[in-house]
Amino acid sequence: MENSTVTYWVWFLFIGGVIGWLAGLIMRGRGFGVFGDIVIGIVGAMLGGWIARGMGLYTSSLIGAFLVALAGALVLVGLTRFVVRQVAV
Repeated sequence: MENSTVTYWVWFLFIGGVIGWLAGLIMRGRGFGVFGDIVIGIVGAMLGGWIARGMGLYTSSLIGAFLVALAGALVLVGLTRFVVRQVAV
């Protein structure tokens, strides 16, 4: 594997973890653990991109992409907690 590819994936996982962790904090929780935060961050980023494209919004900056990913992760955390709460009741 090429060095730039490894670097890309390391940053991808790191940013996913940060976004998932931030989403857990913003939604007033304790997060989902390191692995769960990474998954929530990555899936949330994809969800945020899909929602943004559906609304006709496109980002061309790093900050814009980060905000879209964070918004998607917040939506995903909210949905996850809603589903878990419904199953628990």
